[in-house]
Amino acid sequence: MKTKNDFPVIKKKNGGKKFSRYVFIVSDATGKLCQNVVNAALTQFRSTDVKLKVFSDVLSFGDIEKIITKAVQVNGVIVYTFVSSDFRDRVTELGRKNSVPTVDIMGPILSRFSEFLEISPMAKPGLFKQLDADYFKRIEALDFTIKHDDGLSVSTLESAEIVLVGVSRTTKTPVSVYLSYRGWKVANIPVISGFSLPEELFKIDQRKIVALTIDPRRLKLIRMERRQKLKNIEMNNYVDLDRVREEVLYGMRVYKNKNWPVVDVTNRAIEETATTVTRVIYSVFNKKKGYIS
Repeated sequence: MKTKNDFPVIKKKNGGKKFSRYVFIVSDATGKLCQNVVNAALTQFRSTDVKLKVFSDVLSFGDIEKIITKAVQVNGVIVYTFVSSDFRDRVTELGRKNSVPTVDIMGPILSRFSEFLEISPMAKPGLFKQLDADYFKRIEALDFTIKHDDGLSVSTLESAEIVLVGVSRTTKTPVSVYLSYRGWKVANIPVISGFSLPEELFKIDQRKIVALTIDPRRLKLIRMERRQKLKNIEMNNYVDLDRVREEVLYGMRVYKNKNWPVVDVTNRAIEETATTVTRVIYSVFNKKKGYIS
C-alpha cells in the first residue's frame, strides 16, 4: 500500500468560517481515476476545506482495515475503486461497522457492464494504466515507422527493431505501418537495381533485416494498378514484365548474398505478411509484441 500526504488541499470558504473535511481516495491501482472523479464532484461544493489523501496499490484486507482506522480518527469519507468484488464488499462492511461513509466508484459500472455484456470482469488491477502505456508505445512506434519509410532517416536506422527491404510495391510500407500499430519500430529500405543500398543498413544488427519478395507477374499487376492512378507519369519500364522480373531476381541475389531471410508476399494479406515477419524476428530474438504470434 502506498500513500500520498502531499496531495493538494482544496480550500473553500463560506462567510469567513472554515470547515475541514477529509476524503480518503483508495485504490488497488494508482488512484488517478478516483482522484479525478472526486475533484470533479468537489467543484460543486464551496463551503468546506477538503483534504485529500491517496492510498494506492491497496492489495490486502489488512491495508483496508488500517485505512478504515485512520478514517475513523479524522471522521473521514472513503471513496474507492476496486476491481475485486471481495475488496469492495470488505470496504462496505467495515465502513458500516465503524460508521465511516464509503463511496464505490467502480463497482456499479462493473456490475452493469457484466449484466450487459454477459461476461465477468477480469478483476485485474491497473489494466487502464497498462493500456495507457501500451497506447503511447504504439504511437511512438508509429511515429518512428513513418519517419523511416522508404529509406528515410537512415542515420537512426540502428534504433529500428525490424528493417524490411524489397523492390517497389512489395508491401513494405503497409506491412511496416501494420507492425507499428502492434508496437514495433520498423524501417523499410527500397532495393533498386543499379543503386547501392545505404551503408547504414550494413552497420546494424543484420538479424533485424527481413526481405520481401513477390512473383513478378503478380508484381506487374500491382504496378499496373498504380500506373492507372498516376496517368501523367511515364511508367512503361515500371510495368514491363521483363524489367519487373529482372528487378525481382536482382533483389533475390542481394538477399541471398547477405543471408537475409526472405518472405514471399505473393497473394498474402498484409496481416499474414506481418505475422510471418514477426515469427522470423521471434525465432532470432525471442521477442513478441501486440497480438501477433
